[in-house]
Amino acid sequence: MKIGMILDAPFPPDPRVENEAVSLVKAGHDVFLFCLKYAEEKSSEVINGIQVKRFTSNKLEYKLSALAYTVPLYGILMKKKIHQFIEETKIDALHIHDIRIAEAVFNANKSFNLPVVLDLHDNMPEVMKLYPHLQKFPGKYIISPSKWKKKEKEFIKKADKVISVSPEFLENLVERIPSVKEKLVLVPNTIRESFYKDYKVDKTIVARYKDNFVLLYLGDTHLRRGLQTAIESLTSLKETIPNIKLVIVGRNTTDVVLKQQVADLKLEKFVDFEGWQNVALFQSYILSSAICISPLHRNLQHDVAYANKIFQYMSLAKPLLVSDAKAQKRVVENNKTGLIHKDRDVQDFSDKIITLYKDEKLRNELGQNGKEFIENEFSWEQTSKKLLHLYDNLPS
Repeated sequence: MKIGMILDAPFPPDPRVENEAVSLVKAGHDVFLFCLKYAEEKSSEVINGIQVKRFTSNKLEYKLSALAYTVPLYGILMKKKIHQFIEETKIDALHIHDIRIAEAVFNANKSFNLPVVLDLHDNMPEVMKLYPHLQKFPGKYIISPSKWKKKEKEFIKKADKVISVSPEFLENLVERIPSVKEKLVLVPNTIRESFYKDYKVDKTIVARYKDNFVLLYLGDTHLRRGLQTAIESLTSLKETIPNIKLVIVGRNTTDVVLKQQVADLKLEKFVDFEGWQNVALFQSYILSSAICISPLHRNLQHDVAYANKIFQYMSLAKPLLVSDAKAQKRVVENNKTGLIHKDRDVQDFSDKIITLYKDEKLRNELGQNGKEFIENEFSWEQTSKKLLHLYDNLPS
């Protein structure tokens, strides 16, 4: 088939979009990717077999995207671009990445009547409730997550197939909209085999931490990711584990809060803020660690979505300590790849770190279980098979 993927963001980078597109290309499909550009970039190029088509956007359109379901202007502007994309590429099917641009796609598709696959990367209406700009004026009054939730339901009903990232998310959708059960397909965010088979070790990172007992966190560091719990735990953990070091690879605008917490607790020598690093360095950070963490706060988004970091951790045989957010708790418990702590419970987090610190055999067992789980069941090469099956059976 000639598949038209719709992404209302620049490309690259977007690991999920790239993974799906590359797998479809390798299976013999032609994939055209609609995406946006905000600077001087090629309007058209081929990346890993993906035929990328970039459409010019601007800051005004970007800001209007947040108001997509408050005022219709964003959808009107995007509809014209998408209509042009469909006409030029002569595609056979549409694949929408997330709901922000979905209404524009459905409206543009009225002239073509192509089958539509809706790919829900996140529980977007719930994620929006956590955005800082929705907690205050004017965002609090002009952007309505409840409207987005109604729109999400509308788009799910309209789509021919709906993909999502975790069993918990699909269970949630079936509870809300029982009639769509048969169109739901699970395609989780997993990692490619190349992540744990084809990499180079950065010896300077390994050398820097060779004398530390490293707790590692990779990824977005927004406060809802739970790092305040990990930081506070160090006040007691440093007494039992003098060489402990929390290494944070990633960042967010809320880092000022985390850094102030570290300063207030006088923990500067026990925490390294590494900021965003090249993905090619992730393996070196993971290999330098003793325990890898994902202390997510529990909420309706985190209960139904995995953080991809946990699979990166597992693939290199590291034991996990994760919060009891439902999706990650289930996958870690079912596969015996780590321990679980209560969300935002500093004492429980600390106790579980001590348990793992004192039991190297347990750490090794949990790490090996994770490695085997990824290699045998949960690499992208395994989990993408359902995506390929979907397109092999998509009604034209």
